[in-house]
Amino acid sequence: MRYKFAVLCLLLLAGLAAPSASAADAWLIEIDGPIGPAIADHMVRGLEQAQAAGAVLVILRIDTPGGLDTAMREMIKAMLAAEVPLVAHVAPGGARAASAGTYLLYASHVAAMAPGTNLGAATPVQIASPGMPQIPAEDKPEEEEAAPQAGSAMEKKLVNDAVAYIQSLAQLRGRNAQWAERAVREGASLSAEDALAAGVIEIIALDSAELLRALDGREVLVGATRHTLQTRDLGIYTHPVDWRSEFLAVITNPNVAYILMLVGIYGLLLEFYNPGVGLPGVTGAICLLLALYAFQALPVSYAGVALILLGIALMTAEAFAPSFGVLGLGGVGAFVFGSIMLMDTEMPAYQVALPMILAVAVFSAGLLVFVMGMLVRARRQVVVSGLEQLRGAVATVESIDGGHARVRLEGELWSVRCDEPLAANDRVTVDAVDGVTLRVHKTER
Repeated sequence: MRYKFAVLCLLLLAGLAAPSASAADAWLIEIDGPIGPAIADHMVRGLEQAQAAGAVLVILRIDTPGGLDTAMREMIKAMLAAEVPLVAHVAPGGARAASAGTYLLYASHVAAMAPGTNLGAATPVQIASPGMPQIPAEDKPEEEEAAPQAGSAMEKKLVNDAVAYIQSLAQLRGRNAQWAERAVREGASLSAEDALAAGVIEIIALDSAELLRALDGREVLVGATRHTLQTRDLGIYTHPVDWRSEFLAVITNPNVAYILMLVGIYGLLLEFYNPGVGLPGVTGAICLLLALYAFQALPVSYAGVALILLGIALMTAEAFAPSFGVLGLGGVGAFVFGSIMLMDTEMPAYQVALPMILAVAVFSAGLLVFVMGMLVRARRQVVVSGLEQLRGAVATVESIDGGHARVRLEGELWSVRCDEPLAANDRVTVDAVDGVTLRVHKTER
């Protein structure tokens, strides 16, 4: 009885100590790091849970260099459909809301920044060629300014779409639309103080407590309903990152998804070539399914995937039909180029690391050319186990009993049958195995 009472007390204390949310809470959701599928999932589900719990306010604390357009738009759709006031707060000091973070700031009902933070640089990164420095217009030769540039039509479409999108958010929330256009077209940025003066944000607050004090009494329009915020005495509930978001963050890491894809392909390849083991096939199938799930959430180039598959096929062909390195080198080249092209974005956080690509290419070449070659040679070798290994073996007649000769072979005594008469100490060669009798012929000494 005492034991049960002690357990109940411990459970009660654990429940009291654990953070909990109530209807009078302001929910705090962290958006920290490059915006991708995992952060979008964490934010959208956190917003849904906050509304289900009856939260009176949701604070999005932002510190991001930007991210994927699809993930950003998914988050903004959830923000625009929210039935609870949303406050975007760029914090702590030293944080930034660059690129996609600027769009999130513009989509919120109230925008705030901590001192020492900045926002802007919202130009779509896909329009910039990787590794090519941008030349200012005044430094370009007149001929270069007059000549049409390749891809300029697509660049204009991307920029115009981004401008229209951020301007629609600015008009919806009553913020500075002119500067928003500059942030997209020119990559302009602002500090917290300049953003407040330019009408881009409404509040400068050092932390969440100061932010709640500044929000108290402010009116915001959520949908068609006008709310007067009463935030001075609100508690703050920090929405934790759960296992689902953490798992999604791991598998949607481009390097992890890349490795999962290769493990899946190699596992299935080994299982198909040498069926019956089971482990490579099961492991490969699981890894490949996880990789496909990650790829549907990432900006994957199907041309890159096709080149990777072609490279693996060519390296496998080199193992089966040696071509003095032609197929192997071609396969390595296709594999490397496909791996570089795999992620269809210029965001550094969503690129497969080049050292990993080179290391995996060398490993793949060795695995497929040498290991698969060894498997092929092993399968072509004559069987050297079981009774078949006795064929061709040479033995000495040990005894003659009732006209039946016996030889000792592999530590066992065998009866032998021969077309020629045999005597003790005669040497014989095994031709075949017939049950427990060896068929032999006489061998000259």
